[in-house]
Amino acid sequence: MILTTTPTIEGRPVKQYLGIVTGETIIGANAIKDFMASLTDFFGGRSTTYEQVLIEGKETALREIQDRAAQLGANAIVGIDLDYETVGANGGMLMVTASGTAVLV
Repeated sequence: MILTTTPTIEGRPVKQYLGIVTGETIIGANAIKDFMASLTDFFGGRSTTYEQVLIEGKETALREIQDRAAQLGANAIVGIDLDYETVGANGGMLMVTASGTAVLV
């Protein structure tokens, strides 16, 4: 399946628009991840622990929209938008949403 943030795919005209698809995931950051991130915050550098949580959330949300698009008979999703938000008490959880338009090219 072709995934793109652009509204069109060069050289592949859209034959049919099948509908909007969305995927959502909420991932908790546990105490160990928080501790490791606090060390990075103190000493500086990148927080690979939290980066991995972001990557996992993005991949899960994209997998969900692919599954939903496939159920509609799509072979591509155009106009994909990814959003990241913290939710829960003290922002302890990460919500990642993906949305796009399922199409047949």
